[in-house]
Amino acid sequence: MITQRNRFIRVRYEKKEGERAPEFESKLLDLARISHTRAGGKRIRFRAVVVNGNKTGKVGIGVAKDVDVARAIEKATRLSRKNLIEVPIVEDTIPHEVTSKFGAAEVLLKPQRKGRGLVAGGPIRVICDLAGIKNISSKILGKTGNKLNNARATIKALKQLKTYAVTSTKTES
Repeated sequence: MITQRNRFIRVRYEKKEGERAPEFESKLLDLARISHTRAGGKRIRFRAVVVNGNKTGKVGIGVAKDVDVARAIEKATRLSRKNLIEVPIVEDTIPHEVTSKFGAAEVLLKPQRKGRGLVAGGPIRVICDLAGIKNISSKILGKTGNKLNNARATIKALKQLKTYAVTSTKTES
């Protein structure tokens, strides 16, 4: 069903029997107005940062610019689905402690025991939530409040995570 209100077209999807909900969930992390000064005056664009995840170990981030806010968000959503990474999750937390730096942003991620919850703020909380990490402790160590750089540092940290398979070395004699 398509409805038109305030010059924007909204498409409402009606769920049919046996139909699954969309697998990925996306959240708008940041929306910034950017202006460039040219010979003819100022040109205004919008930069959208979108995080996409399925809450079972896949998460991605997308950044896009456009003259229109809706198109910038749409582009960023498409890019975030292209840039998905696989996050190793062990018992609802990460396997080991990790730090990462991107520009002036620096983040620290620590695994936590069951029941501790998501102790994280800002972009780290959004990314960990959409990745499906339920128990984690984190800290933004950098001196910047830039959400994009903090998000990129978090993604870089999650890429560094490794899981090790434990195999028994017992030999029968």
